[in-house]
Amino acid sequence: MIAYRAMVDVPRELVRYLSRLLAAERRAKGTRRGTRALTCFYQALLVLVWFRKAEDVTLLGAGFGISRATAYRYRDEGIAVLAAQAQDLHTALRRVADDGWSHVILDGKLFDCDRLTETTLSVKGEIIDAWYSGKHRDFGANIQAIIRPDGLPIWTSAAMPGHLHDTSCARELGVTAALNWSAAELDLPALGDSGYESAGHGIKTPVKQPTDGSRLAPDNRAYNRLLRGLRWQGERGFAILIGRWKTLRHTTASPRRIGDVVAAALHLTHFEYKYLPESC
Repeated sequence: MIAYRAMVDVPRELVRYLSRLLAAERRAKGTRRGTRALTCFYQALLVLVWFRKAEDVTLLGAGFGISRATAYRYRDEGIAVLAAQAQDLHTALRRVADDGWSHVILDGKLFDCDRLTETTLSVKGEIIDAWYSGKHRDFGANIQAIIRPDGLPIWTSAAMPGHLHDTSCARELGVTAALNWSAAELDLPALGDSGYESAGHGIKTPVKQPTDGSRLAPDNRAYNRLLRGLRWQGERGFAILIGRWKTLRHTTASPRRIGDVVAAALHLTHFEYKYLPESC
């Protein structure tokens, strides 16, 4: 095995921030000084390299002089402390309203993962793979996100099985209820695509084409065009996360843990946004 020098394009402030979180975690666990293979700073660096470059954990651990098992344990600890910093949905919506934004965008994405042998019953009563999406023809976890009008995600959900539709995930996770609340109480409506039709008064969706093949009325066409004009920036939300953190493009962790990985990446993105706003 040959070692070589490499660079990772993250702010040094981000490494220090994560190392402080890890130090607090070690103190909470009662870890004695000098008993860990890596310092908090180098553990933070290992976690950030994994997020940014999607390095193989075994090779990554070898580069830091630790075993495969220790590398996985350190990575998982880093994910946990970052995901724990995530704010709840109602707090995120209040903050967006306080910042003066007029609306938010609701969107969902299937995050690619390895095959998982877990089955469930479909609406037709057939046995299907729980984490297989027929729409995308791939295995993955469904993640819902709330995005600011400028494209910055502010909240991401827990992972839901890939066979579920966006509306089903949003309802089961309480997202639709929270967005209807924010529209009524905070005057902060949400814009969604046609997949969220009938999700509530607070979620604005396009008017669908008539089933008889006739054209939409002029006012409905104007409404749809206006909605698309407001939503297009929000489509950048997931692109920002996946573009900056390559490990999100395909996750080998358990699909049920993808929600924590995405939440951790979101927190890292918000920290970077303060130091490197041009990168977003």
